[in-house]
Amino acid sequence: MSDSYLPHTPLSRWIDNFISLIGKRLVFIWLMLLAVIVVNVISRYVFSQGHIELEELQWHLYSIGFIFGISYAYQSDAHIRVDMLYENFSDPIKAWIELYGTLLFLVPFIILILVFSIQFVSSSWAVGEVSSAPGGLPFRYLIKAALPTGFLLLLLAVVSRLSRIFQFLFFSSAKGSSDAGK
Repeated sequence: MSDSYLPHTPLSRWIDNFISLIGKRLVFIWLMLLAVIVVNVISRYVFSQGHIELEELQWHLYSIGFIFGISYAYQSDAHIRVDMLYENFSDPIKAWIELYGTLLFLVPFIILILVFSIQFVSSSWAVGEVSSAPGGLPFRYLIKAALPTGFLLLLLAVVSRLSRIFQFLFFSSAKGSSDAGK
């Protein structure tokens, strides 16, 4: 599925470039995660030594990669959608479906997560939360802060997509679709 029929706006170009930059840098998170897993497995099965901090680092890296990657997947239109019917619709119908779906489902979900995650992070920050496991990682509030940060990035990606949808539906119909996707 491609959103190439949606024309870019100056706002969408700026946001998409910003999110693409972050998304392309996430490859290093996945490489670090792979390295930590390999070290942890070798440590455990070759040297019979487990390290709680490595196990926690694994889920921290995975969490960051996943939560920040959501915005990149949405921005690059690589997210999962039910295309069985959608792919046969005309571009205006696709745009209307995406507009209503985004405004009725995705935006309220993002706002809900942001509202509740701010309290979640601030409570953790206030008490200086650390891992409850002996030898675990300190600064638990930093990993919790990835949740609202990732959803703010997703909200930015949504703003970008909505600007493109509005441009297509309300401002570019007179021009035709000759500049769609530019």
